[in-house]
Amino acid sequence: MTTKRDYYEILGVGRQTDSSAIKAVYRKLALKYHPDRNPGDKEAEEKFKEAAEAYEVLRDPQKRNIYDQFGHQGLEGTGFSGFGGFDDIFSSFGDIFEDFFGFGRGRRSRSRTQRGADLRYDMTLSFMEAAFGTETEIEVEKTESCLTCGGNGCEPGTAPEICAHCQGTGQVSRTQGFFIVRTTCHACRGTGQMITNPCGECGSAGQIRIRKKVSVKIPAGVDTGSRLRLTGEGEAGLYGGLPGDLYVFIHVEAHDFFERNNTEVLCRVPISFVQATLGDQITVPTLSGDRTIDIKKGTQPGELVRLRGEGIPSLRNGNRGDQIIQFTIKTPTSLNKKQEELLREFAKLESRKLSTKIRNILKGETLSAV
Repeated sequence: MTTKRDYYEILGVGRQTDSSAIKAVYRKLALKYHPDRNPGDKEAEEKFKEAAEAYEVLRDPQKRNIYDQFGHQGLEGTGFSGFGGFDDIFSSFGDIFEDFFGFGRGRRSRSRTQRGADLRYDMTLSFMEAAFGTETEIEVEKTESCLTCGGNGCEPGTAPEICAHCQGTGQVSRTQGFFIVRTTCHACRGTGQMITNPCGECGSAGQIRIRKKVSVKIPAGVDTGSRLRLTGEGEAGLYGGLPGDLYVFIHVEAHDFFERNNTEVLCRVPISFVQATLGDQITVPTLSGDRTIDIKKGTQPGELVRLRGEGIPSLRNGNRGDQIIQFTIKTPTSLNKKQEELLREFAKLESRKLSTKIRNILKGETLSAV
């Protein structure tokens, strides 16, 4: 298993560095290791990918917060696994590369490729599914490249033609005094191409609307607000562009017995007055099954018992938190005659005991005064 380097170390910045400074540092590294400037240099390619992954995390406040708290494993719990390759990087940072260098990657900056839009899916999980993880299938509605035409919008066997109005540039020019004004070609809508034989399946759109089942693996320890990223499961890209991503937002249902606080689980267990007074041994539920615990003599209302390792697994390292049991003492509301007699006798004994204690205190004060 390859150990990933610290993202702050990769970019050479401190943990308090703001986003604008991080962007400036990434600009220098991306320029230095850009594959077009280091053809055939595998080491430079890896450093380029490494810097892009670090920048992707540290520029995003949510990802950065998760990384600061839980490290690489925390990000894996959200579904983030870095970039698949150069195409993924240039697709995500296309506008940034334009700003930085005036180019993306060779001819790519002059192409019409457009990355597909990201999608959102809200998923509700039970308390136990969130605690221990699960694998499920969801159905999403999305666009996909038309299989009939291969995404070019033309009837099979035909191809787009160069727009006669703009000669394939996507723009038309006109002179106004001393100025030349360029506008988007109205005939091809800026694509530079005309489809004279549209595809019968998609009607020249190059895409169709589908419903697709997607497998989702939920890691143990997710909570409400956790977000998983499924790369490439968003809307289809245009003109050969990469598809967008699907983001799954997690919502966790409340449990009837357990409450969650990060990786700790809290539950309240009622015990009787007699159990609290004399002590007892009882069985309590845990996330892993029933467990026997001891009630010590003289247990007070609200007293806590901690069960180590019976809580929620951490997204960061997989270690489980603790289960905290809080005792509540039930006051009996329906007593038979015998029980009432015994309690009254107990009350008399307690009263005598208290009176004796008070007399001894007062006697001690009197002797002190003498």
